[in-house]
Formats: sequence, C-alpha cells, structure tokens
Amino acid sequence: MTVRVRFFASLRERLRTSETARDLPPGATVGDLLQALYRDFPDLPGSGRVSVAVNAEYVDSRHALSEGDEVALIPPVSGGCPEDARSA
Repeated sequence: MTVRVRFFASLRERLRTSETARDLPPGATVGDLLQALYRDFPDLPGSGRVSVAVNAEYVDSRHALSEGDEVALIPPVSGGCPEDARSA
C-alpha cells in the first residue's frame, strides 16, 4: 500500500521537503512508517517529539494505516506574540 507523508513547519525546513510517498506492507502501522522514515531521513529522529495525524485525526504509533492515507508529521509549536509587541 502507498501512503502520502506530509512534513510541516520546522520538519519541512530540516528535511528540505514538504512531502513524500511511502510503500508499506499491508497491516503497517504509524510506528512502522516512522521507522522507515527514520532510515530515509537521518535528521528526522533529531527533530524531537512529533505529533502524527492520519487523514486529519491525531493518532498514536499503533494506528494501522490503509491505502491512500495522508499522514502528517507535525512538530511541537510555540510562539505567539510577546505582550510588549501587541501594544506596538
């Protein structure tokens, strides 16, 4: 089966790509996909904890994937506007 993987925010910048496709055996899980991606993208494991969404629903590593799924890898986000910048 083939799944589409999309990288967001700092992951996209670190890996220098916004998406890739992966062929996986039937019954593969998000964890299996992540292991394959770690082999193909050596910088990915150093990116810290990432959230995973499959077809716009957050899932854990045990989630079974299906043909055509869209998997999003989303790094932690922080930010906002500092208090003093709001009044400028």
